[in-house]
Amino acid sequence: MQTLISPDQTDVIHRDLNRTYPVVDRGEGVYLYDSTGKRYIDGSGGSAAVTAIGHGVREVADAMAAQAMRLACSPTHAFSNEPIERCAELILERFAPQGMARIFFCSSGSEANENALKMALQYHRERGDASKQIVISRWNSFHGLTMATLGLSGHTGRRRKLVPALPTSVHIAPCHFYRYGGDDQAAYGIEAADTLDREIRNLGAENVAAFIAEPVVGATLGAVPAVAGYFERVREICDRHNVLLIADEVMTGFGRTGMAFGIDHWQVRPDLVSCAKGISGGYSPLGAVMASAEVVDTVRSRSGSFLIGGTASGNPLSCAVASAVLNYVLDHDLIANAQTVGRYFLDQLAEIRKAHPIVGDVRGLGLLVGLEFVQDQVSKAPFPVTEQVAKRIGAETFARGLLSYPGQGTVDGTEGDHIMYAPPLTITRTQIDDLIAILDASLTAVEATLPAIT
Repeated sequence: MQTLISPDQTDVIHRDLNRTYPVVDRGEGVYLYDSTGKRYIDGSGGSAAVTAIGHGVREVADAMAAQAMRLACSPTHAFSNEPIERCAELILERFAPQGMARIFFCSSGSEANENALKMALQYHRERGDASKQIVISRWNSFHGLTMATLGLSGHTGRRRKLVPALPTSVHIAPCHFYRYGGDDQAAYGIEAADTLDREIRNLGAENVAAFIAEPVVGATLGAVPAVAGYFERVREICDRHNVLLIADEVMTGFGRTGMAFGIDHWQVRPDLVSCAKGISGGYSPLGAVMASAEVVDTVRSRSGSFLIGGTASGNPLSCAVASAVLNYVLDHDLIANAQTVGRYFLDQLAEIRKAHPIVGDVRGLGLLVGLEFVQDQVSKAPFPVTEQVAKRIGAETFARGLLSYPGQGTVDGTEGDHIMYAPPLTITRTQIDDLIAILDASLTAVEATLPAIT
């Protein structure tokens, strides 16, 4: 295999059709190695927050091989299977947020959110509330790339060219204290949540089925957690209006934030939880939707069947892999590692902010953290879109052996730059130090090219 794949040499539709890509050869722990032997810290955790336990874990490879030899595919319309039952039990007993009763397995985060929407709408129909069909989401959110989930997403860069074809959607403002808050986080949390109440009243509660939100907003905002009080108030509002709360935990599930699930930081009970990524650590495609007993029992006692499914739903190979990954998380206490090393990571990023005037904010929970870039730390003015600051910083870190996850549109969907990090939960403080050193050098290199900073 060549060491570089140019746009004219490939048969693959890559994300950037005009980029020359190095070829990744193998992974080991928190590192990736390209075909020249160059080592990269997997700071983004795949694309992104996927590689929960790192690369090349023997226990997972062994579980995969054993299951592939025994049963790799099963017709779920006819059978259950031992791996799906075992994986469901493990997740519900050891990881799931409070109130979750059953789980449906699918193939990806987009598919998980798509099925969560269907389940929410069906729940209301079967209770006799057929007019409840609107799902409210937030701007600067990301819920998937299917047409329905992209409609829900507030990622304007990905939505813009497809808006005429997307399903009608309703968005409220995100909970983003750095950008929109004042001096009082608690007051801001209530104020931000109350925009949901006003929107439900404007639309008519009889028409609203659900509200979907990421506990920590990942790709579109660069690891912005909700402030204290926000989700508690959201839960009250949803209860008041008979609206289901869907927690999108595709990035934040299975220990990523230093707790089993992101919503656990606020001790709030969702009605549906979508998840993927860390569930199988990147070793096999898998997503899932967890549902409360109320949602499941309502449908079970009426039609008896959710109108959901897919070719790979309940795939025994993926479920066996997920069990191996999640047992590895438990056996190596990786949720605690995400909490303690994540705190250290944020402390080091705070020092980076002091040293680099283009860093306006550092934020996150556990090992899902981010930096927002500004022209001035006091005014918080974003850089012009044409500067592509986050992309340039990401390119500098990549050249030095660190995979970052840059994003644009942080402020209003168009302006604003951030970078997110979500390394494997196995990462150590020493490896964080190496990551910080590369980031530090990369920021220095980019700052030297920015007239507004020099």
